[in-house]
Amino acid sequence: MRLIQFTAADGWRGHEQKIIYLYEAFRDMNLVEDQWIVCRNDSMVKKVALERGFKNVLSFDFKSEYDLVFAKKLRDLSHELNADIIFMHSSKAHTLGVWAKLLFGLKSSLVLCRTMIERVDTNFFRKWKYNYSGIEKIICVSQPVVDILKYAVKDVSKMCVVGSVTDINKFQKQHKTGLLHAEFNIPSDYKIIGNIAAFAGFKDHITWIRTVAELKKRGLKAKYILVGEGPLEGQIRDLVKELDLIDDVIFAGFRKDIPEILPEFDLFLFTSNNEPTGGVLLESYACHVPIVAAKAGGIPEVVVDGKTGFLAEVGNPISFADKVEELLSNKELQNEFVKNGYQYLVNNFTKEVIAKKMFAELNDVLIKKQK
Repeated sequence: MRLIQFTAADGWRGHEQKIIYLYEAFRDMNLVEDQWIVCRNDSMVKKVALERGFKNVLSFDFKSEYDLVFAKKLRDLSHELNADIIFMHSSKAHTLGVWAKLLFGLKSSLVLCRTMIERVDTNFFRKWKYNYSGIEKIICVSQPVVDILKYAVKDVSKMCVVGSVTDINKFQKQHKTGLLHAEFNIPSDYKIIGNIAAFAGFKDHITWIRTVAELKKRGLKAKYILVGEGPLEGQIRDLVKELDLIDDVIFAGFRKDIPEILPEFDLFLFTSNNEPTGGVLLESYACHVPIVAAKAGGIPEVVVDGKTGFLAEVGNPISFADKVEELLSNKELQNEFVKNGYQYLVNNFTKEVIAKKMFAELNDVLIKKQK
C-alpha cells in the first residue's frame, strides 16, 4: 500500500496526534510500502513531523477548501507518487479530496477519518460531500460518531469504527515525584485533581469548576489543576472568582511536559459532555492515574464504569463529587482501576493495536477495488 495522509488542519489536537502515531506505527511495523503526510506549510503537523525526523512530509499553501488549483495539484501529486489511498483527516481535506476526484480525475481511493460528534446534514453541500460516491470508506473513532453521521450518510455500510490511540512508550513515568507540589507550592498532604483539555464548550469546564466548589464544601483537602488554553478560559476564570475558588484552582496553561506532570495527579477529572473518545483518558491509564469521567459520547468505550474508572452523570457536579470522594477514599479501588485501566489500554488502544486495525480497514478498500 502507498498511502497519503492528508490534513488541512493548522492546530494540534488529538486527531493531529493520531496522524503522527499512525505514520510511526505504519513505518515501524512495515505495514505500508511507502507513505506521505500532506499538510499546510504553517501547520503543527508539519512542525511535529519534521521534529520527529519524518522524511516524507509534503507541505503546501492553499487558500481554502475551494482552492481548485490546489485540488488539481493534489491530483497530480497523487499520480506522481502512485498513491493507492488518500486518507483525509480534516473537513477541508475532505472537500479538497472530493474536488480532486470529481473535477480532475484523481485515481487514488478516498478514505475519510472522522472524530467529531457533530451533525453534518446542516446544509446541502456538507451532506452531499459525505455521500459522494468517490469516498469508499469513513473510519470513525467511536460508535457515537457513526450514530451522528447516520443522519447524513445514506450508505451506512461505508462506516466503521477504529478507536482512539496512544503511545504507551511516550508515558514511561508512572509514579509521583512531587513535581507539581513543588512548582505550585502545594502542601504535601493535599491531593491533586487535574484535567488536561482546551477551554472549549464541549469540555464543560463549568461543571468541572462547580464540582470543585462542591468538593471544597465537603472539606476535601485538594488543589485543582487545569492544563490547557482556549477561547473560554476567561469565562472559566470569572466563574472561579465568582465561586471564591481562586486559592483552590490553578491555571497551568499550555504544557509540553504532559508525560511528566500527568502522573502527579491523584485523580483525573474529565467532565467533557460530547467527547468522541477522550485520548487523554488513555494517557491517564498509561500514567496509572485513576479516572472519574462523564458518561458522554464515546467515553464509555474508553472507561468501563466500575472496572477501569468511574462514570458520572453529564453536567451534574454532585454526581462527579460523589464519585471523586468514593474513589479517593478507597486506595484498594484506586489500585484496581489503575491495573485494569492499563491492561485495557494495552489490549485495545496502543499504536500497534490501532495501526493493525486501521491498516485492515484501509487494505479492505484496496481488496474491494481489485475485485
